[in-house]
Amino acid sequence: MRHMIQKAGCLLGFSLLFSAQTLSKPTASDSLSAPAFEVVVLGDSGGIEDGNLSAFLLRSLTETHYIALDAGTLVNGINEGLKQGAFSDLALYDDANWQPAGNILRHHVKAYLLSHAHLDHVNGMLVASPEDSAKNIYALTSVNAMIGETYFNGKAWANFSDRGIPPLLNKYHIVDLPPEQAIDIEGTQLKVTAFSLSHPVESSAFVIEHANDLFVYFGDTGPDIVEKQGKLDAIWTYLAKQMTHKNLRGMIVETSFENERPHNLLFGHLTPELLMQELHHLAQKVGGDKPLSDLKVLISHIKYTMASGTNPRTKIKQQLDDANDLGLEIIIPQQGQKLLF
Repeated sequence: MRHMIQKAGCLLGFSLLFSAQTLSKPTASDSLSAPAFEVVVLGDSGGIEDGNLSAFLLRSLTETHYIALDAGTLVNGINEGLKQGAFSDLALYDDANWQPAGNILRHHVKAYLLSHAHLDHVNGMLVASPEDSAKNIYALTSVNAMIGETYFNGKAWANFSDRGIPPLLNKYHIVDLPPEQAIDIEGTQLKVTAFSLSHPVESSAFVIEHANDLFVYFGDTGPDIVEKQGKLDAIWTYLAKQMTHKNLRGMIVETSFENERPHNLLFGHLTPELLMQELHHLAQKVGGDKPLSDLKVLISHIKYTMASGTNPRTKIKQQLDDANDLGLEIIIPQQGQKLLF
């Protein structure tokens, strides 16, 4: 009888432990022992500063291979990163035929993930293509089609891809991403799931996955309240589900204009107020007390201006901080900077 009671007590204890483990879910505020991803900022601005346009390198810290999240600026961004020591911990491939920037681009950048076909998101890839190495371009079908029609057409630029208008130079292999379906990124340990975003041309968000860690990158996007398509809501629903058993390490998301920008002049972009509204929707779906606390949110695509007497970066940062009741770690990046997530 005593043995049966002890056994029942053990089973009850195991059951309670199992239930606690099953019901608990990782959130951004969980204590994570070590960073999982590295991001190098090749270009942080939206708009007219041609040497500093949207582009980020991301890698898992378990490998030396990057993916490029958009490619508005490449070579100039890599050189800025080298100046600032962003690649000092990278074990460079041994190739004396190339300077360090060429070595990184040719050997360590394994793929381009292009959110949309606007020039400020693809310019760096186009102009670097003559000395680039063979790699894949991943994008939604409409994005790949527009890049082929607009740039890789033998007029605006030689067709360095393996699709479209001849002659084909076959340097870049074009991969159409199936929406909301995870696929492996060749040459890396990463997976990507693509989502459509609202913009004057179709844009994309990429959820990057390595083991139990997630990172999300947003191309240009308007808010659901303006666009009326529910595309961001679909991403928040997906992320909230994934966060029941995986760690959302961080995100890169645009905030192009200050709050004073009228909704009818956003042209498929976000303001601090609208971004915070969207992140509140994610927090509600995740549930719990401040589920996004300490989540690193890197702000991209702040519109550069040559107008005097104004600094959009300072004002947007202040407006974001004033509205940040979620406990987010909001980061305004600088070109050439390295960050860990």
